[in-house]
Amino acid sequence: MLYATRMLGLFMVLPVFMLYGEHLQGATPALLGLALGAYGLSQAVLQVPFGALSDRFGRKPLIIAGLLIFAGGSILAATAEHIYGVILGRVLQGAGAIASVLMALLSDLTSEESRTKAMALVGMSIGLSFTLALILGPLLGELWGLAGIFWFTAAMAVFGLYWVIRHVPEPARLTRNRDTRLFVDQVRDVLRERDLVRLDAGIFCLHLVLTAMFVAVPVSLVNEAGVGAPSHWWFYLSVMLLSFLAMVPFIVLAEKRHVLKQVFLGALVLLGLSAMSMTMTRHQALASWLSLFGFFMAFNFLEASLPSLVSKLAPAGSRGTAMGVYSTGQFLGAFVGGVSGGWVLSLHGLVGVYVLVGVVVALWGVLAWGMHNPTTKGVTVGYARSADAAEIDALRESLLALDGVEEVVILPQEKIIHLKVKLLGYDEAGAESALAHLK
Repeated sequence: MLYATRMLGLFMVLPVFMLYGEHLQGATPALLGLALGAYGLSQAVLQVPFGALSDRFGRKPLIIAGLLIFAGGSILAATAEHIYGVILGRVLQGAGAIASVLMALLSDLTSEESRTKAMALVGMSIGLSFTLALILGPLLGELWGLAGIFWFTAAMAVFGLYWVIRHVPEPARLTRNRDTRLFVDQVRDVLRERDLVRLDAGIFCLHLVLTAMFVAVPVSLVNEAGVGAPSHWWFYLSVMLLSFLAMVPFIVLAEKRHVLKQVFLGALVLLGLSAMSMTMTRHQALASWLSLFGFFMAFNFLEASLPSLVSKLAPAGSRGTAMGVYSTGQFLGAFVGGVSGGWVLSLHGLVGVYVLVGVVVALWGVLAWGMHNPTTKGVTVGYARSADAAEIDALRESLLALDGVEEVVILPQEKIIHLKVKLLGYDEAGAESALAHLK
């Protein structure tokens, strides 16, 4: 709930900001783009400090502080009459960087067996928030204007405060869990993994092109396709709903047939071509709808695949660190997308923004071409087991002797055993047998 309400507030301005923000004093396309993506910079810079402070002072106090900062930024943006006031408000919104703290709290409150499902639910809530924001943003913008959206976002932050105080449990004990706490050596391990670096660059590019697209698409729909702002909610609703349904079979195909890399690269091609096609289809509503359908079909697949791949390919015992680096890339991408999209719009117009998106996706495709298929590369699995110090060496040797096991990390204090294994050929039954005597 915390994740969903917070992201809903951040996402709601995407489909309407370029339309309603032009009435602000001093507004230019470049400054509007900066305001749109400004939250991403402060988010990226403060994720790690917030996480580290939560290790020392507790998760809930840092979440409450982050929500108060987020609410303050929303109120500042709502009351601002000049574009610089909105930019400052957006930076302050992002300064409530509690994503890493929420993930750490989630890990504190869940067992190793349940954690993947819990993380998946968070991912689903973000996707749902994004879809709902594309519908609510135009509706609230028509009713209350841009200031009304920011006031609604502040109200969501206040609701979040109520929710964390009344309904989110406090961890029974706070441990320095290597799976969620950032260590210098773990960061080094993560950055050594070429496929993880490709994925981090990928989420940077994906959110760059998403933010850049929303610099251009709302203006394009109103000025060139003849779709008035009050009608944008149903336009986005139909695109998002149908593109999500169309994407699901490809996720199933990628997992069942072990062709994730091939489908992933195909989604990149569709993403780039759909964005570039807007240079030709932007004058007609149905043609624009088809281009955006293709874009969001690819976007939804990539958005769902990237965090799953990061979790699978992270070095044993460093999944939390890998997700922290990944999140930093995501927020930086949103910032760069807003700034570059607004700058290109001011210099080269709408066509320039769509070409920018196509070029970024093409560069991403070149980088992604060398990625390994996860079925042939090791993935991380975890077991919640407690091993005595005296038997750690013997247990590690017995696990490494199993087919498909490439690396073993045993954390006795955290009662977790991480195995880096090959997805195909992993002797899961042997691992269960070797760990059966452990509690």
